[in-house]
Amino acid sequence: MSGKITYYSTNDKTERVSFETALLKGMGSNYGLYMIPRQEIPKLSRKEIVGMKGASYAEIAFKVLNPFLKAEIPADQLTVLLNEAYDEKVIPTGIQRVAGAVYIMWLSGGPTYSFKDYAARFFGRTLDYFLKKRNLKKTVVVATSGDTGGAVADALHGLGNVENVVFFPRGAVSSGQRRQMTTLGGNVYAFEVNGDFDLCQALAKNLLGDKEFAKELFGDPDRLTSANSISLGRLLPQAVYPFYTYSRVGEEGEPMIVSIPSGNFGDMMGTVIAKEMGLPVSKIICGVNENTEFPEFLKTGRYSVKPTKSSPSSAMMVSHPSNLARLIDFYGGHMFDKRDKTGRVTREGVIDRMPNFESMRMDIASFAVNNKEHEDTIKQVYEKYGVLLDPHGAVGWKALERYLGGRDDQLAVVYETADPGKFPQFVKKATGIEPAIPAGIQKQAKLKERIFSIESKPCQTKSGIRLSSQQIEEAKAKIKQLLSP
Repeated sequence: MSGKITYYSTNDKTERVSFETALLKGMGSNYGLYMIPRQEIPKLSRKEIVGMKGASYAEIAFKVLNPFLKAEIPADQLTVLLNEAYDEKVIPTGIQRVAGAVYIMWLSGGPTYSFKDYAARFFGRTLDYFLKKRNLKKTVVVATSGDTGGAVADALHGLGNVENVVFFPRGAVSSGQRRQMTTLGGNVYAFEVNGDFDLCQALAKNLLGDKEFAKELFGDPDRLTSANSISLGRLLPQAVYPFYTYSRVGEEGEPMIVSIPSGNFGDMMGTVIAKEMGLPVSKIICGVNENTEFPEFLKTGRYSVKPTKSSPSSAMMVSHPSNLARLIDFYGGHMFDKRDKTGRVTREGVIDRMPNFESMRMDIASFAVNNKEHEDTIKQVYEKYGVLLDPHGAVGWKALERYLGGRDDQLAVVYETADPGKFPQFVKKATGIEPAIPAGIQKQAKLKERIFSIESKPCQTKSGIRLSSQQIEEAKAKIKQLLSP
């Protein structure tokens, strides 16, 4: 693999693989996440960053991603993939100045009206590229707290070399989010699970790590892969967002603050990579809802996973973000989930080597936004600026407001990650204004759903519900029934 950037498992740094292998495998050895060595992250010069001004999203994506991929995907073919993924007629990106030097980056104009469309479309096209090259098939296993499932399902729907299994928590996603997964049919299989998102994620990870099951069912121990934010193919394209924003609003060398509504931390980790590549990001603001594990960790140095709390920002109802393992690795630490012999997680978020807190705190600040503040922020921003936020964008806005203390004279951008029309009742309650329902969601509301269920009950523990062996076995049996060759 001479000349290629290689990636290691956060749980086994002796494993070094290409992007192609990391994409196809999904998860690293010993249930680790694939990560790029910090010192190998490509650097872009100030001239290259300034040269992005006026370029299209696809052109900027090429400048950011080609240094990672040039040894594996020829430049002309990567250009084609990115032009397809980021056709501005299909996935427009908006930058809106709201007050002073504070902007919103609207990442909500794609096919499923979520920022997850950006990473999913790149993931789907690169996966299909490598599968065709190898004459292989893959089954993509995804857990979703709301938006990931629809974005990935839409991106993979109809691809000839891919099947998609999606796990979502019963009753914890909106009907619009659910229908983006359940009305596609074909190669997309949506499962509602008796549990929360963290449990769905644990189920996905368990299956991804079970090589024997994949070998028994498909004759290929590596048949299963992931499109969650644990996938390297989802992580890298999220480094493009802040470069695009900067190309529109930043002056050469001017520092920029980025405020990110954060659930599983993929968009935040992408911004950490962008900063390491040379983008002048002065501070990364990590806004969370009432699942406050990360801001408490930054403050105290202790990480304790508590039961997941419900929140209006439903896609961020995550108490143990997967990408936190990558972030801690980036700053020199190590986090893993303790497992039993079957692969079931018995203790989440064990840190056996602490990260460099001084460096992490210098780069990142984190603020928790409670459920009432979601509604209050949407109301205040609408009344003051005439801008309708969704609940996730409200978290990003409020976190930035806390950091800036009411000032608006520093260049700052908030990622708005979903269309307010995906949460019409909540937005109307906050503002009295009924947001327009996106056209695609209106169409899907009339289509027939196809839903599979994991009915088995989770384990009840002192720290909340956990994935049970019965749920694992039921999932395997139903997948076997549906996908047997």
